[in-house]
Amino acid sequence: MPNAKALPLIETDAAPCCPPLDERPLTPEEAERAAAMFKALGDPVRLRLFSQIASHAGGEACVCDISDVGVSQPTVSHHLKKLREAGLLTSERRGTWVYYRVAPSVMASMARSFSASG
Repeated sequence: MPNAKALPLIETDAAPCCPPLDERPLTPEEAERAAAMFKALGDPVRLRLFSQIASHAGGEACVCDISDVGVSQPTVSHHLKKLREAGLLTSERRGTWVYYRVAPSVMASMARSFSASG
C-alpha cells in the first residue's frame, strides 16, 4: 500500500459573499461582491466548470480533468480565469498542471445567502 501524503490546506483571505438575503439589506460592497460571483456563474460553461471542480473527488480538480465542457482548451482557461477573478476558485500549479479548488467558504456562503435565517 503506497504512502498517502495529505496536501496542506491553502489559507486564503476569501471573504463570504454576503449575509442571508432575509437577514438585512446588503451593503454596496457586499452587493458588488455577490453580483460578481453570480455574474461569473451566469455563464453555462462556467457553471459546469465550477460544478465539476466542486464535485470532484477530494474537492479539487486538475485542469486536465475538467476540460470536457464542449469548448476549446483556451476557452476553458478563459472561463477558469473569470471564476478565479470573481473569487470563486483558487488555483495551484503543480508541475505542468494547474489544480483548481472552490475557494474556502464560497459554497456555504452562497447557499446561506438564500436560506431563511429564522
